[in-house]
Amino acid sequence: MIKRLLSIASCILVLSLITSAIYAMDFYRADESGIATHSETVNVEYKQSGTNILVFEAENSDTGIVFYPGGKIDYNAYIPICSELADRGISVVLIKMPFNLAIFGKNSADGVYDLCPDVTDWYIAGHSLGGSMAGEYAAKNPDKVEGLILLGAYTISDISDTDLDVLSIYGSEDKIMNMNKYEKNFSNLPDDTTEIVIEGGCHSYFGMYGMQDSDGTPAITVEEQLTQTADAIFDFVFASGN
Repeated sequence: MIKRLLSIASCILVLSLITSAIYAMDFYRADESGIATHSETVNVEYKQSGTNILVFEAENSDTGIVFYPGGKIDYNAYIPICSELADRGISVVLIKMPFNLAIFGKNSADGVYDLCPDVTDWYIAGHSLGGSMAGEYAAKNPDKVEGLILLGAYTISDISDTDLDVLSIYGSEDKIMNMNKYEKNFSNLPDDTTEIVIEGGCHSYFGMYGMQDSDGTPAITVEEQLTQTADAIFDFVFASGN
């Protein structure tokens, strides 16, 4: 009887591991051709730090953003938005998450601040699940960041009583983010939160990885959404006192 139970338990464990592996391998790949084309128009150099971090260091910048990718999305898909921000004078550290899920790396920001030694004012940003986890990090570490930037995301962590500056951006055609939950959790943000809706934008176009299943039909190009997003972040960050 015991051997049979152990055998069943072993089978369940193996099936669980196989299922987890299949789930982890099923993610949205970066659009390499689109990123290459974008790089021709926004020529920003970046460097690899270790195996899971890309650093976009803007020259003479004292302002930086730690960026958490969306769930099950190749972090390379966010090279264009990070390049756009660095081109505007904001350093960015883009982090690859374990299994492409920020829930397993929500405290990853702690290990990257020294990568841009000139930066004194840090913000944390994230797309979708990455934004939610960035919000959780900000709630637990309000002394380490100046503010939070949410892209197609909301946070269940209450930061309404903090001094954090918060920017929330989403596309009018976003069909991935649950708007009921977004509106319900908006009270978790400070009263002076800046909210921007990109007309014609969608959930997928904060990165370059194609269209997510069930997303809305965008009325603008991914390049247009990236430019509008980078402009909004730039205006927000420097209007906040930097």
